[in-house]
Amino acid sequence: MNCFEDLKWRGLIKDISSPEIEKKLNEEKLTFYIGTDPTADSMHIGHFSSFLIASRLARYGHKPILLIGGATGLIGDPKPSNERQMITKEEVLKNVEGLTKQAKEIFGFEVVNNYDWTKDLSILDFLRDYGKYINVNYMLDKDIINRRLESGITFCEFAYTILQGMDFLELYKTKGVTLQVAGSDQWGNITTGIELARKKYDVELYGLTMPLVLDSNGVKFGKTEGNALWLDKNKTSSYELYQYLINTSDDIVIDYLKRLTFLTKEEIEEIEKKHKEKPELRIAQEKLAEEIITFLHGKEEFAKAKMMSKALFSEDITKLSSEDILTNFKDMDKITIEKEMPLEELLVTSGICQSKREARELISGNAISLNNHKITDNMHLVTREDAIDKKVYLIKKGKKKYYLGIFE
Repeated sequence: MNCFEDLKWRGLIKDISSPEIEKKLNEEKLTFYIGTDPTADSMHIGHFSSFLIASRLARYGHKPILLIGGATGLIGDPKPSNERQMITKEEVLKNVEGLTKQAKEIFGFEVVNNYDWTKDLSILDFLRDYGKYINVNYMLDKDIINRRLESGITFCEFAYTILQGMDFLELYKTKGVTLQVAGSDQWGNITTGIELARKKYDVELYGLTMPLVLDSNGVKFGKTEGNALWLDKNKTSSYELYQYLINTSDDIVIDYLKRLTFLTKEEIEEIEKKHKEKPELRIAQEKLAEEIITFLHGKEEFAKAKMMSKALFSEDITKLSSEDILTNFKDMDKITIEKEMPLEELLVTSGICQSKREARELISGNAISLNNHKITDNMHLVTREDAIDKKVYLIKKGKKKYYLGIFE
């Protein structure tokens, strides 16, 4: 497949500003950009799905530039329902630093910051050099702005689309950028840049958007939505990422393989065939986790994440170090073990059970495990010596509830 056909097959094209884009992607070598605002100090899986297209297009000979919106991040892209809460300049600068470092490490392309060409721009220059080229009626027709008219939108957010349009012009002038790529929610901002270029310089720039990657509930990934899977392994460990991906629903896993990996059409079709034959083996989900985690964190992290997952549901938990457990299972409920005590007493004093009677019933009913070993003696002594590294116990209650017991 050529470049455009590949993107189309993978479901990575939603809107294009001109039919010429197909020919340009297939026959020319374009310099393009894709950006994000620094609302956090790490990208999440939603950014990954977008920024991955930079690597994909680079493989076809195009040149990517990654933009971190130090300026636009101070304003905030308008939300569909209400005014976006601003973050401080100090937080924006900190986030810019984190995202710039991460973008370079993961993707390896040139990174720019729109604060560099915006910080010295006066309000008069902004209005004269950019504002006069964009008609208010044109802006009111933007979907995101139109939806906010009833509830109200401030001039601050109203002007955001012009700020992003300025980025397109600046990168056209200084870097030769002729194409902007973004998620579908940025279409209005992309076309503003195209309009500015047409009126100010009488040139045609181009835009391409991708459908947003949604979770199994049909919600886009993000900090605001509360379902962010961070690319920084210190915020979302490889194990946590593995657990999420291995549990991807069957109806979207093939789409994820197309959009979030570099596997070929033939490879994905073979995986899909095997997956349909034996869906219980989760072949597609396992491959999805392997490809993404390896790309982000390396083969060792994937192997470790897989081993952690296997250990959680087997008797191999003692092969893990306490550091591995505390790092990768950091979201588990934690209890403090102050001294050695019978299991029954520990379950009650820690709040795992509400009474000694409940504790005894669970223990006698094979519903309590320590480090994946069933304990049936309610007077079993929980000692530091038996803890992993003399520090940590994995306590399981029933089939799905886990706790980390940590000796002081």
